Amino acid sequence: MNAIADIFPNLMQGVGITIKVLLGSVILGYLIAFISGFCRLSRNPILRGFTRFYVEIFRGTSLIVQLFWFYYALPILFGIDIGSNYWAGVLAIALNYGAYMSEIVRGSILSVAKGQTEAATALNMSPFQRMRLVIFPQAVRMMLPEFGNYLIQMLKATSLVSLISMSDILYYGDILRSNNISQAPTIYFLILVFYFIMALPLIWLTRKMEKVSKKGVASQ
Repeated sequence: MNAIADIFPNLMQGVGITIKVLLGSVILGYLIAFISGFCRLSRNPILRGFTRFYVEIFRGTSLIVQLFWFYYALPILFGIDIGSNYWAGVLAIALNYGAYMSEIVRGSILSVAKGQTEAATALNMSPFQRMRLVIFPQAVRMMLPEFGNYLIQMLKATSLVSLISMSDILYYGDILRSNNISQAPTIYFLILVFYFIMALPLIWLTRKMEKVSKKGVASQ
């Protein structure tokens, strides 16, 4: 118990950074997902092609490597300075998960029954009105369960920012472990507990999203 009492306050120092990275990644990641999802449905072949290139690059490469590219490679190779390790971490996580979620946005919009579009067209709605008033609200409901799952995935991905010297929970855990290797099992057990506790409200939110998604989607 004494070991836990010593370790716990140290790990608590990293909670704020973990939450800040998560919030930044979620806001930017969802924004990228919606923009990319709509671009993938665009009639403009250049826009469609560029977005597809982005999606395939970020889905097909490792998040850790992308993180190192933003933090180490871009400043050296191209003189592009992201600004701080915080923004390097947020950009890498947001772009990576934004690529995955953009496919959810695209797939959900395409999954709305064609009869809905035809009915809206019969009511003389413009393409923008059809998307805003008929298709998009139903598509969002279908996106919610998967978006909830990716929210939890992004929380777990925040642990990678310790690799670029951000002082999150894992960073403090690694420092404690390097000072006293015999405490490693206790340290990493407590880190698991920290992440699980932070994931609990996200799990609850995901379940709420699943319930909401079952309502109000037309099947024909």
